[in-house]
Amino acid sequence: MTPDEARPTRAVTPPGTAGPTRAELAAAADRTIPDVLAPGLAVLFVGINPGLWSAATGWHFARPGNRFWPALHRGGFTPRLLHPSEQDELPALGLGITNMAARASARADELSTEELLDGAAILTDKVARYRPRWVAVVGVTAYRIGFQRPKATFGPQPESLAGARLWVLPNPSGLNAHFTPVTLGLAFAELREATELPAP
Repeated sequence: MTPDEARPTRAVTPPGTAGPTRAELAAAADRTIPDVLAPGLAVLFVGINPGLWSAATGWHFARPGNRFWPALHRGGFTPRLLHPSEQDELPALGLGITNMAARASARADELSTEELLDGAAILTDKVARYRPRWVAVVGVTAYRIGFQRPKATFGPQPESLAGARLWVLPNPSGLNAHFTPVTLGLAFAELREATELPAP
């Protein structure tokens, strides 16, 4: 077994906590959640928008089966697999999280083109204010629409964003069957290598 295969592929729910109820998930539609953000981060990860599980808990990429946190660990950004509830530990590692669109929905494809265009403008202002070195958009379709780059592919982008280098990562949602936990981890590792961050 390789070290990569030995790493767990999903976060574990903290002891004594339960997921939101069906009613709580339904009530979470259209909510927003706070960014995990600080000035001068090495990498600002940009999700598409919060899912209902995230909106109900206040944690980014919180739905069981979302592979963001395992990919972050497999990619070498975190010293261990973090649970979404530990998201506030990220800035100390030079990392942060925000979203292209603030409104929570059950699926990302419920967002309108206008929401993604507006979100890209808001993100640009946020990057100008907080000055991360890299911005990593987690989802190529949202990036193509929001930034009007219909031919964008994964990896480094030729343009910058308010002075930050741009990178596009695969969507870690469990609905994205094109990427396995291992290949997602490799995509995140490629970004980490480009950022030249030291091992956590």
